[in-house]
Amino acid sequence: MKKIEIFTDGACSGNPGPGGWCAILRFKGKEKILKGSKVETTNSEMEIKAVLEGLKALKEPCEVDLYSDSQYVVKAISEWIYNWQKNNWKNSSKKEIAHKDMWEEIYKLMQTHKINPIWVKGHSGHEENERCDKIAREEAKKLKRKQYEKKMAGRNKV
Repeated sequence: MKKIEIFTDGACSGNPGPGGWCAILRFKGKEKILKGSKVETTNSEMEIKAVLEGLKALKEPCEVDLYSDSQYVVKAISEWIYNWQKNNWKNSSKKEIAHKDMWEEIYKLMQTHKINPIWVKGHSGHEENERCDKIAREEAKKLKRKQYEKKMAGRNKV
């Protein structure tokens, strides 16, 4: 089984607001950067999206060291997701979990891959986390800029 590292982060300009995500996949010193954005989202959704897209990019079963600065994501993958699945995607308060569709996909991918979630402190100088954060923020800013330009173009029409 191939051993791969995935570094992830999500960002949001406003919460909710335009957001971005990034996943850096590393295997034997080679890297692939995945990134994207969404118009109206939350920081949590972008953190989860980064993980999901990183895992979906794997072409065969892998052993994955998954790095995130989101304690929510790390705890969800290492602890909570099993109970959520058993309880029909409801939390301990019997309410449907947020972003159920993405968690269901991640759970399915966890049946294929051996995932070791690792929490890293955000904005603490962790090289890959800092890179992911920068790319995710850039994705959110690009989207916000496009929204602004679209709005301004609409105002300039006579």
